Amino acid sequence: MTEPIRIANCSGFYGDRLSAAREMVEDGPIDVLTGDWLAELTMLILARSQAKRPGGGYARSFVTQMEQVMGTCLDRGIKVVSNAGGLDPAGCAEAVAEVADRLGLAPTVAYVEGDNLMGRLDELVGSGVDLAHFETGEPVGDTSRFLTANAYLGCWGIADALGRGADIVVTGRTTDAAIVCGPAAWHHGWRRDDWDRLAGAVVAGHVIECGTQATGGNYSFFTEVEGMVRTGFPWAEIAADGSAVIGKHPGTGGEVSIGTVTSQLLYEIGSPAYLGPDVTARFDTVELAAAGPDRVRISGTRGEPPPPTLKVAMNELGGYRHDLAVALTGLDIEAKASLVEEAFWSACPHRAEEFAAVATTLVRTDKEDPGTNEEAVALWRLTLKDPDERKVGRAIFDTMVELSLSTIPGFFGVGGGGAHARPYGVYRPAVIPADLVPQHVVVLGGERTVVDSVAPPGAVTVEALTGPAGDAAPAGTGQTAAGQTVRAPIGRVVGARSGDKGGNANLGVFARTDQAWQWLDGFLTLDRLAELLPETAPLEVERFRLPALRSLNFVVHGLLQEGVAASTRQDGQAKSLGEWLRARVVDIPAHLLPTVSTGNGRR
Repeated sequence: MTEPIRIANCSGFYGDRLSAAREMVEDGPIDVLTGDWLAELTMLILARSQAKRPGGGYARSFVTQMEQVMGTCLDRGIKVVSNAGGLDPAGCAEAVAEVADRLGLAPTVAYVEGDNLMGRLDELVGSGVDLAHFETGEPVGDTSRFLTANAYLGCWGIADALGRGADIVVTGRTTDAAIVCGPAAWHHGWRRDDWDRLAGAVVAGHVIECGTQATGGNYSFFTEVEGMVRTGFPWAEIAADGSAVIGKHPGTGGEVSIGTVTSQLLYEIGSPAYLGPDVTARFDTVELAAAGPDRVRISGTRGEPPPPTLKVAMNELGGYRHDLAVALTGLDIEAKASLVEEAFWSACPHRAEEFAAVATTLVRTDKEDPGTNEEAVALWRLTLKDPDERKVGRAIFDTMVELSLSTIPGFFGVGGGGAHARPYGVYRPAVIPADLVPQHVVVLGGERTVVDSVAPPGAVTVEALTGPAGDAAPAGTGQTAAGQTVRAPIGRVVGARSGDKGGNANLGVFARTDQAWQWLDGFLTLDRLAELLPETAPLEVERFRLPALRSLNFVVHGLLQEGVAASTRQDGQAKSLGEWLRARVVDIPAHLLPTVSTGNGRR
């Protein structure tokens, strides 16, 4: 049996800490350095960069990091795997090779491509491939409007590249977990139908894919965690059976605890059947246990065959938008908002119905008897969208400015998008048969191979393909012993983690004791969530139970409208949705509260 492989992550998004690669390489032993640069929005950003300049289709910061650590990685036998190739993995690999040549180094560099479908869209649609929006069913329509179209590849192209001797592997759009699963599968020699082992690696990859979110970042109970000023990045030590230990280098900030790992497990998931191109990982089988200071063991994960399709992320230019905000200060807030809105439309060169979309929001951030000027301020926010850039351009800004001396007392603008409109993208998810998207593995200066994206035959259940339906109510009574209750924020008992998946938001909620879980499971029903978070009430919401993790996961469909770049919500990525829930005051059994006041997130 092979020894565990330690895979360290140095990036959770495009723009993460530049020094993290050096920290992970120099501050402790690792076998593989990985980095996740891509999100749905990132592909749109890279497309716009690529249109402006050659070489703009990949993450330049990855190349900078390779210049910092390449020599050390080669000396220590550390492999590097990253999806920083974005829309141009070949260009990224060539840039890494140029850095190596300049440094007098000779790594074997490989890249994996095949995910980019932009040049094939007409052919695919013409042959009958249905690329309809998998949430709404809207037909794909005219393909010329798309800026990006990328299938989510799995881990086997990466494993193949490593098997051919690659020291550095660059990919395009893979799943976030694939860059961890690939090295594990290569190192341990797993078969493509080793479902449980692959599922374990996917879960480990999911935990570390967002970097410091596994070590205390974005963690509800951050006040209990030391060293948050500079949080360390995580690693996953994956064993031959697919189990893993999550940890971090000694002396780095933050912590690895059951709380931080649970929180990240809940991030951006849907049903407990976590679909991927290589395996369907059952998150409802995951077991966590403390394995020492800053060590958490993940075991018991079961896997099922993946669906026969791959997810495709498509981005189109939605049009142009202008975002403005006006401060409403002191008394008569609603009357001030009404006057500003009426005056704006009276002065605007276009009527509201002439725009493609109009959204106005009154944000009541003001306080009664305010002790500071800022505490007296509420906001009236306006977002206008239209295909015509001129219609939502300078004239909108000028219209608002003209009101500054003629309407409400205390008028001043807050933030906003400046004087000009800005383009925005619309995200469309679809699926494509996996057999139509082979992975192409290229070793620079060497051979080119093709790896099939189709999983081996298996007993694919309906549940594995679609995931189980969300439950409308808890399975049991969920009642705790009768006793006194206290009005307090629900976040004194539970933690939360929320995020975006296209136009949907997920909201994971977890308890830290068995008693708190029993109460949470019975208390936080779909109806209760709608009461606590009224914005979710008119939307389709699914509720999923993860008892082994003492957790619930809610998927709120359409909360983010057409997706992050097009959303008119103040928090377009739903990052704060969980913390909003935690701030809501509810009746909590009194005996649960002392547990939280003295707990440290471990069990």
